[in-house]
Amino acid sequence: MQKISCVDLFCGAGGLTHGFVLEGLPVAAGIDLDPTCRFPYEANNQAKFVQRDISTISTAELKALFGDAHLTVLAGCAPCQPFSTYAQRYELGGKDGKWGLLYEFARLAQGAEPDVITMENVPAVARHEVFHDFVGTLKRLGYKVWFDVVDSSGYGVPQMRRRMVLLASKHGEIKLIEPTHAKPKTVRQAISRLRPLRAGEAAPRDKLHVTSTLSEKNLQRIQVSKPGGTWRDWPEHLIAECHRAETGRTYPGVYGRMEWDKPAPTMTTQCYGFGNGRFGHPEQDRAISLREAAILQSFPLDYAFVPVDGEISFKALGRLIGNAVPVDLGRAIARSIKKHIVNVVTH
Repeated sequence: MQKISCVDLFCGAGGLTHGFVLEGLPVAAGIDLDPTCRFPYEANNQAKFVQRDISTISTAELKALFGDAHLTVLAGCAPCQPFSTYAQRYELGGKDGKWGLLYEFARLAQGAEPDVITMENVPAVARHEVFHDFVGTLKRLGYKVWFDVVDSSGYGVPQMRRRMVLLASKHGEIKLIEPTHAKPKTVRQAISRLRPLRAGEAAPRDKLHVTSTLSEKNLQRIQVSKPGGTWRDWPEHLIAECHRAETGRTYPGVYGRMEWDKPAPTMTTQCYGFGNGRFGHPEQDRAISLREAAILQSFPLDYAFVPVDGEISFKALGRLIGNAVPVDLGRAIARSIKKHIVNVVTH
């Protein structure tokens, strides 16, 4: 295979990059504005971390990162918060702020003209002008573009996570490979072997296997919570005031336990909190640990997120884990690109 070089924009903790690395697609660098990404990105991947806002990256700098490769791949997952369902309640300006990051992605694509481009985001991104402008730019540049909403659980991720995946190539038709798993991986398959913990406890040999504390009332609530159930199963005195009101009765998914024999719900940046979604452990009286959340994002068990002597911040690490591209979805994207290179580019 010809020499390939990939650059990962908005690389975060390295979920997409790690998927590429595991599939033998070399990644030269990852770019992200968040300094907390540096350690996990560089400690687990043979790639350089560039702490920059991509709007300040020139096409010359991007080309330099690619080096002398014969084939180049530009990947990226622009921050998805502005495209989330929650954000649709607000009128966020089209080309301003985080919305504009896809335009920066398009600018770099236009200047560097990589052989292959891939992007991953929330499904709702397709409803916005910025996404259609992005696709239109790629097509005008001569790329064949494919995109669709896929369920990550079809590719080995033990989580129901629907994502928009885009692939584009200068060399002909390209698309994501067919799902690799007929039956989704379950929570049991993913995390049942980890050391049991109490709320607020940390495992002695893995500082990421740590759980948030629970108030006395929330401890009582999780003790009466059923896997797959809702707060509607609780005794009346434990139901929160906000849920007693008519406006709160439509949110049954918070304060929920996962089910052992189903995939996990979508991991979010607050996946470490019992009250933030269905993030209660299936049987232990606690929310899932940061390590369990990372495994449900298909990060390897030994993926290092902080140095040995580093501090654990639930908020910072929850953000890194929840925002990551699941590693196994990254592997599927990498395999799709390799298949395309073999079938189209090298013939």
